[in-house]
Amino acid sequence: MPYVNIKITREGATAEQKARLIKGVTDLLVEVLDKNPATTTVVIDEVDMDNWGIGGESVTVRRARQPR
Repeated sequence: MPYVNIKITREGATAEQKARLIKGVTDLLVEVLDKNPATTTVVIDEVDMDNWGIGGESVTVRRARQPR
């Protein structure tokens, strides 16, 4: 009964992208660990970039500094 929690920054991942993540992770667990997809749970948490820190600063600050 696998439980997978995916955390991503809230940057506009579409419903289709999230569905692909859920399906892909489920399929990987079936392929690699022979897990039952009917009992596999995948949760996607979207975290505001102000609430996600790397190297002592928020992702918002880091992204503002990076050239596009």
